[in-house]
Amino acid sequence: MAIDTKLTRPSHLWTGYLDAVGNRILGVAEVVRELAAFAFITIGVTLTRFNVSKRVVHPLIYQQIHRAGARLLPMVAFLGIALGLLIIGQTVALLTRVGAQEYIGTVMVTVVVRELGPLFTAFIVLARSGASNVVELGTTRAMGEVEALESLGIDPIHYLVMPRVIGLALSVFCLTTYLILISIGSGYLFVFLQDVPLRFSAYIGQVGDALRWQDFVFLALKTSLFGIVIAVVNCYHGLARPLKVEDLPNISTRAVVESVVACVVLDAVFLVGYLFV
Repeated sequence: MAIDTKLTRPSHLWTGYLDAVGNRILGVAEVVRELAAFAFITIGVTLTRFNVSKRVVHPLIYQQIHRAGARLLPMVAFLGIALGLLIIGQTVALLTRVGAQEYIGTVMVTVVVRELGPLFTAFIVLARSGASNVVELGTTRAMGEVEALESLGIDPIHYLVMPRVIGLALSVFCLTTYLILISIGSGYLFVFLQDVPLRFSAYIGQVGDALRWQDFVFLALKTSLFGIVIAVVNCYHGLARPLKVEDLPNISTRAVVESVVACVVLDAVFLVGYLFV
């Protein structure tokens, strides 16, 4: 009997491993389903009630733009300069010295406009506003303020979620454009300081030639969706279920991690779109 037990033990371990993986996959699928349902509800409220109580809601949108957008301008400028000097400038200088100047525009558009610019900006906005939104909304739910709004006939999605979704979507789009412009300018500054034989007009011309109309459309869609995803995930974790105050740190960390994963997955989807457009 001892021999039979030892022989069957690996099969039990394998079965336990499969059970754990299956439960994990089902858990992820359930979270995705709940997030999708919350997102569709939010989109429906935004489309149907955008101008309802606009004297109250629209100032909340401006407040979110100020918090997640205007306050981050110095940080985004610093990151744009660093990105331009450390990555773009060195890449352009290297391509010029090896005689591959015709690829400067393509590299700039691919690296900055399509990938690093939107992702870096989304992560900055997430770091600045993600956890704070979860804590703020979670505290609101824990203190019973959401139920108080409902008792007054105020839709919490309309009053609490919609301003954050619109504000973060606009903030990520505008900050990404700001970051890209600063990165391109500081990249040429590095080239100029290194005495690389490349005129500014030729530098800008190659970047402009590499841009397509699809890049502008995809940039607007990607950055707006980044902001929407960040806002939806954070608001979901703050409002979806009753929370205790002591649960807020773990919930906020989970929301930030899920937002990062969602942004990376969304970026991969757009990458596939670039390949077929």
